[in-house]
Amino acid sequence: MRKRSVRNGMRFILAALLLIILASFYHAGMADLLGLSIGSEERFYSLGIFWAAAIGGYGAVLAVFGFILPGNARDAGVRLLPLFLLIMASVMFFFILLATSLNGPPRPERLRPGQTITI
Repeated sequence: MRKRSVRNGMRFILAALLLIILASFYHAGMADLLGLSIGSEERFYSLGIFWAAAIGGYGAVLAVFGFILPGNARDAGVRLLPLFLLIMASVMFFFILLATSLNGPPRPERLRPGQTITI
């Protein structure tokens, strides 16, 4: 087992998980922070999910090849457990955010340009 390849693959998987969390739950906040329009916010969400899938897929392939290929003598000092625990914590954080978003009150929709509020 090549632990360095597995660790790098796990790093890519962790980056993909964090990108999914950012794009799924915080896309409105990022759009406000960056001053994006509603169309740009939708594009940010779709590109975030796309790149998270691409990065996560690459990380999974890299980790699997690291498990399959024979190891080196340099890989003796590589630790995988802390990164594995970070991945598990981010997965738990994703499901906590998902559960709270399903049970939370509905957010009012943002006004599109040209719309008015009638009282």
